[in-house]
Amino acid sequence: MLAVASVSFSQEAKYQLSSHILDVTKGEPAPNVKISLSKQKDNGKWLAVDEKYTDSNGRIKDFLKEDKGVNHHGIYKLTYYVEPYFTKLNQSSFYPFIEVVFEIKDDKHYHVPITLSPFGYSTYRGN
Repeated sequence: MLAVASVSFSQEAKYQLSSHILDVTKGEPAPNVKISLSKQKDNGKWLAVDEKYTDSNGRIKDFLKEDKGVNHHGIYKLTYYVEPYFTKLNQSSFYPFIEVVFEIKDDKHYHVPITLSPFGYSTYRGN
């Protein structure tokens, strides 16, 4: 029984991309915000890859599952749909959504967080 348990723990899925939203006006994470992930094709058009909602800590930890032989290199776009979040808070916002475009060039983990307010945002490559 112990051998089965240790095998299942060692096979926990890993993901190459994560994101996080911190509402700097509240000093708290932004829960239940939809984020969509798209990948740019060779012709320049965007292909929808995934769509998820942030958890209670404002995080999505599981974009781009790592599988043997799978290469995720390319140009990606995360779209943060922030207008519904601010509407729930009875706040107007300048941004109905925010798009962050970045390039994955290797097999390392990429964390793309944003700090957010109704009239501004910032992003960076985290870890």
